[in-house]
Amino acid sequence: MLILVLVISFFVNISFGSVNIPFRSIFSSLFGRIENSTWEVIITDFRLPKAITAILVGSGLGISGLLMQTLFRNPLAGPFVLGISSGASLGVALVILGSGLFGGAFAASLTTKWSIVIAASLGSFLVLLAVLAVSSKVRDTMAILIIGLMFGSITAAVVSVLSYFSSAEQLQQYIFWGFGSLSNLSWNELLIFLGIYLIGLLLSILSIKGLNSLLLGDNYAKSLGLNLKQNRLIIIIATSLIAGTITAFAGPIAFIGLAIPHLTRQIFTTSNHKILLPAVCLFGAIVMLVCDSIAQIPGSDYTLPINAITALVGAPVVIWLLLRQRKMIF
Repeated sequence: MLILVLVISFFVNISFGSVNIPFRSIFSSLFGRIENSTWEVIITDFRLPKAITAILVGSGLGISGLLMQTLFRNPLAGPFVLGISSGASLGVALVILGSGLFGGAFAASLTTKWSIVIAASLGSFLVLLAVLAVSSKVRDTMAILIIGLMFGSITAAVVSVLSYFSSAEQLQQYIFWGFGSLSNLSWNELLIFLGIYLIGLLLSILSIKGLNSLLLGDNYAKSLGLNLKQNRLIIIIATSLIAGTITAFAGPIAFIGLAIPHLTRQIFTTSNHKILLPAVCLFGAIVMLVCDSIAQIPGSDYTLPINAITALVGAPVVIWLLLRQRKMIF
């Protein structure tokens, strides 16, 4: 049923935009029959990559949130609790807000699209290395959670200092990046995104048995022969690859990673990750496609920030479900 809803959401998402294109023409373009060359370019070069990006971002954030909530056994944990989003934000801030220190021409060469993606990737990767170094010396998962939050506080402080000395134009560019966007990726960028995403997804699938064992506590997991240190490392790397890549290419998108695992548990009422992992993957993709369709404002030329839509649409649904269930399944 989720797969069917995903397919419907995918085609509805492609049909929305400032240019009205009939469903029949969309199907024709997707299956190689060109009716209108302009519509063909709009669908294949803009709407189709954006819809695929929405699927990857929604499913990736949902998977990352599930991994973090299980690893830390904390319902408030999300994909960015390790400071990955903060590291990416710091990298982008150094490029956008710090580039003004080097003069106009050099600043313009720094603030290109690929330089921002590389800066976000390097920022999240450096924070990942720091977290991995800490996790190799600390046994308590809650200590890793707190350290990740501290890394986030440090990077936020540096960004605040950079913002204070930046121009209005630089601040505006950085704020727009923080809104998140699904529509900036070309096919080549999407292929790179997909490759890293698939590596993170494979690591997530390999850790399913360990995730189920961790639900019953560290001692029980050890009694089953689980290598806690190795398993924890795989989960952290998988989350960092997926969440870091999403932040680099689409910006810091909130809510999805925190809420989707809870919504999925409310629907499926299970803690078995063999069921939860594919369900979260599908459900996250559906929610992101729906949010992106709403952000398009059908019939209008405006596109709202995707970050605002994910929170405005999703948060009331989570509150309603929790009030209806009267308890949180975890």
